[in-house]
Amino acid sequence: MAATLQAPPAAVERHQLYEDALAMLMGTLFIALGMLIYSKTMLLTGSTAGLALLLSYVTKVQFGIIFFAINLPFYWLAWKRLGWKFTARTFIAVALVTLFSRLTDQWVGFTHLDPVYATVVGSGLCGTGLLMLFRHRTGLGGVNILAIYLQERYGIRAGYFQLGVDLAILAGAFSVLAPDRLLLSVLGAGIVNLTLAINHKPGRYLGIS
Repeated sequence: MAATLQAPPAAVERHQLYEDALAMLMGTLFIALGMLIYSKTMLLTGSTAGLALLLSYVTKVQFGIIFFAINLPFYWLAWKRLGWKFTARTFIAVALVTLFSRLTDQWVGFTHLDPVYATVVGSGLCGTGLLMLFRHRTGLGGVNILAIYLQERYGIRAGYFQLGVDLAILAGAFSVLAPDRLLLSVLGAGIVNLTLAINHKPGRYLGIS
């Protein structure tokens, strides 16, 4: 007996090109704004974005540049296992986050950001942005590619897998972040990944790109 039930082909609705484009635009804008909020309060998220953010704190190199460079090796896995369309969409999404993370810092300014508020809103924006991308079979490079592959191939929840990876990245930030910022970052990682785990269950969303 199959481990999961397959939806009838008639129940699957293919996304239109404009729907994929709009989801990619809004998703990457949300993520770029979430990353800006995190960077202004010295918080840390998980996944490849979190690793890039951590390296930007240490090296003072701009987040977008590091984020783009870290993702380059993961495109091979995306190409081989998830197809060229997924790889192309993911490459575009990473490029847009790289661009928007630079522009958002010019578009938005903060005179005060409460760290707890920044954690909830920043992680909420990132989680919602990732959900938009995942629903349109687009990753954000790195761990996202691996998470989507494991969910589609083995049924492992993308959110739960990413939560484990994120906690490992946060564990490596003890020497960089203040204890209160580290605890808030753990809370933020939970919000991001629970957003994905609750809303992106296998078989629940039947739209395809």
